[in-house]
Formats: sequence, C-alpha cells, structure tokens
Amino acid sequence: MSQQGLGPNGEYPNRGLITVMIMLATIMQVLDTTIANVALPSMTGDLGASQDTITWVLTSYIVAAAIMTPVTGWLSDRIGKRELFLVSIIGFVLASLACGVAWSLPSMVIFRLVQGLFGAAIVPLSQTFLLDINPREKAGSAMAMWGAGIMVGPIIGPTLGGWLTESYNWRWVFLINLPIGIIAILGCAAFLPKSTLRPRRFDFFGFAMLSLGIGALQMILDRGGEVDWFNAIEIWIYLGLALTGFWVFVIHINTSAQPFLEPGMFADRNFATGLVFIFVIGIILLASLALLPPMLSRIFGYPVITTGLVMGPRGVGTMISMILVGKLVRSVDARILVIGGLLLTALSLYEMTGFSPQMGSWPVIWTGVVQGLGLGLVFVPLSTIAFSTIDARYRADATSLFSLVRNIGSSIGISIVTLFLTRNIQINHVELGATINPFNPVLRQVSPLGAAGNATALQQLDGLVNQQAAMISYIDDFWLMMLVTLAAIPLALILRKPGVATAAPMVHAD
Repeated sequence: MSQQGLGPNGEYPNRGLITVMIMLATIMQVLDTTIANVALPSMTGDLGASQDTITWVLTSYIVAAAIMTPVTGWLSDRIGKRELFLVSIIGFVLASLACGVAWSLPSMVIFRLVQGLFGAAIVPLSQTFLLDINPREKAGSAMAMWGAGIMVGPIIGPTLGGWLTESYNWRWVFLINLPIGIIAILGCAAFLPKSTLRPRRFDFFGFAMLSLGIGALQMILDRGGEVDWFNAIEIWIYLGLALTGFWVFVIHINTSAQPFLEPGMFADRNFATGLVFIFVIGIILLASLALLPPMLSRIFGYPVITTGLVMGPRGVGTMISMILVGKLVRSVDARILVIGGLLLTALSLYEMTGFSPQMGSWPVIWTGVVQGLGLGLVFVPLSTIAFSTIDARYRADATSLFSLVRNIGSSIGISIVTLFLTRNIQINHVELGATINPFNPVLRQVSPLGAAGNATALQQLDGLVNQQAAMISYIDDFWLMMLVTLAAIPLALILRKPGVATAAPMVHAD
C-alpha cells in the first residue's frame, strides 16, 4: 500500500470510515451468496423456468465468482487495489439492478454471471485493505471486523431474502443492494488510499487451467445431485476436466518463470495450514446453514420468518465471539483460540445429534449460539495467523486464494451433506417401513382394526415414517460434521506462532 495519505504517526486517517465502507461492500457481496436461495420458488413462475433450470440462478453466480476470484491479485497489481475495488462495487451494483429487472431465465443467468464476475474481488480485497491500513498489533481486531461480515452474512441472508420475498417481491432480493452499494461506492471513493502499481505479465495458460479445474469442480457439485452423481457420464467428464485442469496448473506454476500464482506463498507454513483450515470452516459454516432451514421447515413446519428468528441467535453468538476474540488474539496464543473454537463447534454439533421432532425451538437456538461462538473463535485467529508471516507482496493473491478455498469448501460441504441426507432418507425409510406389517402388535394398538385397509391410518403412518427417516438422516449429517471438526484440531499444532521479527514490516510495504 502506498504511503500517500498517511498521518503523522504513520497511520491512515479516517481508518474507521474506511473500515465501515469496506464492510458495507463486503456484507452486500456475501449476502448475495445465500439471499437468493429462498426466492427461487417465486422466480420460477415469473421467469418461465422449471424446477431444474431455476437453480442456474445460483450456479451461474457461484461459478463466475469462483473462476474470477484468483485473478484479483493480478488485477489489483495492474490497475491498483482502490481502482479495482471501486470498479467491482460499481459493476456489482449495476448487475444487481439488472437482476432485479430481469425478464426471463436467460437474462437472469447472464446478469448473475456478470454479478459474480464483479463481486469476486470484493471479499479478498476487503481483507487486503484491512490488513494494509491497520498496524500489526491491531490486525486481530481488523480480522474480527472482517470475519463478522463474512460469517454473519450467510446467516441472515435466508431470513432477509424470505422477508423481502414475502413482504414485497423477489426482485427486492437484488434491488436491496442499490442503496447499500451506492453508500459504499461514495465512501470508498472518498477515503480509500491509493496503492502502488506492480504490473506483471498475465499468465493466461495458468489462469485457463485453474479456471478449467474450478469450473468443472463446481459443475460436479452443482449437477451431481440432479443426475445421480457418478452414475452419469456427464459427471465423469467434469471429473476428468477438473483433474486435468488442477494437475496441469500445479505443474505449470512450479515450472513457469512467471506463473499465475507464485508458489513461494505456499512455502509459508501458517498460510498453507490456514488454507486447509479455512476449507474445513467453509464446510462446517455453510453446510450446517444448508441443513437447518429445510429441517425446520420440513420436520417442524416453521415458516420462513420463524426459521430466520430461530436461527438469528447464531449470528448473535458469532458477533459476541468476534468482539471478544478481537481483543483476546493480542494476548492469547491464536492456536489455543482455534482449538477452543473447534471444540465448541464440535460440542454444538454433538448436541444437535440429539434433536428430535418432539422438541421445541430452544435446542436449535442455544446450539446455534454455541456454534456461532465456536466458529468466531476459529475464524478470526485463523485469518490473523494465516497472514501474519507471509510476505506482503503475496497478500492480494493470498487473500483471493483464501476466499476461493473457503468457497470451494462450502460448495463441497453442501454437496456432501445433501448427498448423504438424500440417500440416508431413502435407506432409513426402507428400514423403518420394514417393521410395519399387519402382524405387528404395535401397529394394532395404533388402529384396532389394523392399519391394513385403513387409508387414513396408512397415510398417518407414512407421514410418521417420513418424518423419522428425515430426522435420523439430519442427525447422521450432524455426526459427520462433528467428526470433520474434531479431525481438524491436530492441524492447529502445525500453526507457528508469529515472532516479532516476522510481523513488523507487513503493513505498509507494497
């Protein structure tokens, strides 16, 4: 970051305003990863789409953002971080306006692609700016602020989207970005500091191979459930393309003179371990968010607004954790905070394995608060320590890769838990239904004449079997995520506590 505009103490003036404007843009972008989900049924009729094709509204955004995210470092070096951030926000807001007035499914998919392309750089650049404008001793507080936006956004997204859709129209899911985006544009234009340009050659071949791998992987995750995964030739083609793209990319960056991503950044142990950690956090954060709303709707019969209110305290837990950890990270070993956060998250998931259709909303609320506290304790120290020892010249590339890996982890996590949920529901339904026959004495207690031949009794029994089969399947997913969380704990031992010598010059050197 350029020294231009520094105050007499070597600090940036208006740092508070810069942080607010950056976080406005970040929250706006992160919200759009989940806010449109609940509006899909309403879009289907208006856009003339089917249940199968309407999901391209989500897929187009995810794929475009995933492919464009790694380019953030090169673009910011080429045109400047401030300029790229402003262009990204402006393009995102205009694309949001276009989505709000879309007249057909093809037009919506195109506008969502554009929105994903422009929105990709917002999150990694926001993290880069906060690291740049804050001195080393305040990096933890800065990452707490950034982490709050990253983690709370997906939590409140479905609730806000449901309220806008029910109270107004699905178009407001996108139009809500206009006032937020305009404020962010004006604030960033006024206060963001300029950075020094560092033009470098664009490695088109490396970018093409990475894009091929990412795009094919996203297609596997998005299309797998619809075509029964590896029983379809389509998925095998995507798998071949993904493996080819990633394999050639890895070889290329290690042999090219000017690679798309410099392999030197992966030599930093904290950053490399942080990438593995953030992948796991991505799985846990959005996978649990993908499971709970349909569970509350399907098994407990909660409407969208009630579901949002029940899940809202999870965001409160995250915010409390962010406030505390921003101060604790200065005096407590970040590795201890990470382990404590993972243990809290595992505890919440263990308690969630005790859910039953007969319970009230309280178990969902308090386990959500505990999980929010745990994930907050992990996210902030991890974001801080992952970038504490890496060379400042890698920062833009490193933050974009950090965001990319988190998003890929989220996509993989959602696909895995959805796959297990769907298959386990079928298996559990068969196993539970096998005990229902006219000779079962328990069945005769339910209906004196036996359920056989009694259509009402059979319908009620089938509903109970479906409910129990689904509940058991959700519990199985909670067990799986708990085991993934516990398996990540040993990784904390690999993290290296940053020494004073490695941390000093990282703030204003670009």
